[in-house]
Amino acid sequence: MSTSNLFLSLGKPIKNEYGKVIGKVASFALEPNGKFDAVFVEFTGGQFSKQPMDDFRFNGSEITFVSKIKSQANMLCDQIPLLWRKDQAVKDLHDKHKITPDLYQELHNSFEGVLTQLKKDGQVIIDEAAVEIARCDEEIKSLSYAIANLELEHEIGQVDEENYQTAFNLLQDSLKRATTEKTDYELIKSKVSSILIGDPSAQLPKTNKIYAETVMTQPKPVTVSSASGNTGSPDDLPEPPVVVYVKEIGKTGL
Repeated sequence: MSTSNLFLSLGKPIKNEYGKVIGKVASFALEPNGKFDAVFVEFTGGQFSKQPMDDFRFNGSEITFVSKIKSQANMLCDQIPLLWRKDQAVKDLHDKHKITPDLYQELHNSFEGVLTQLKKDGQVIIDEAAVEIARCDEEIKSLSYAIANLELEHEIGQVDEENYQTAFNLLQDSLKRATTEKTDYELIKSKVSSILIGDPSAQLPKTNKIYAETVMTQPKPVTVSSASGNTGSPDDLPEPPVVVYVKEIGKTGL
């Protein structure tokens, strides 16, 4: 989207990478030369915040807020193995007497300093990912109870078929988003942890993204048809609401 058209985004909704609306564009911050520097966002909870332009993707009327944890994790998983290789290359040059001991020590100390800071940053990412995973778990749990209660009320005839289908589809879509988000954060936490314990091969995938496909289990009512159309004993209670299958699709970076 050209910079001249970015003003058309004013007042438009902003979604996260999982399709959930998180706020809307309130305004832009521009540098003296006219370059867009940041986006002023009014989040759905009422919070007003200035966010860097790099955190957004503009595609026509679609505005996506990119997870900072993901971008930082990808950067870290690129930089740490690269610094390891450079440090090893400097040692090899020293062993081959191609650089002086003083120069080797200076370069080695420089790499070590950067690695130390990156490892601290990595631990922050792991902690933030753990918080997000816990949040997703709570959301999944709440959605599971909501689905179970919806199925129960539908089973005894308190919710008609049209409203049941509308509510069921809404809850199912929300559950898929929450499950996908949790899977992504678990992947981030695992890969960054592997990097920090010294596994240079552990890097976040560049071309594939992990998505979770959620399949809902459903009860088998007698007097009122469920979404699946099955029938069974009226004494059956709603079954546990979620079975998750994870598969790798698409060609996009995490």
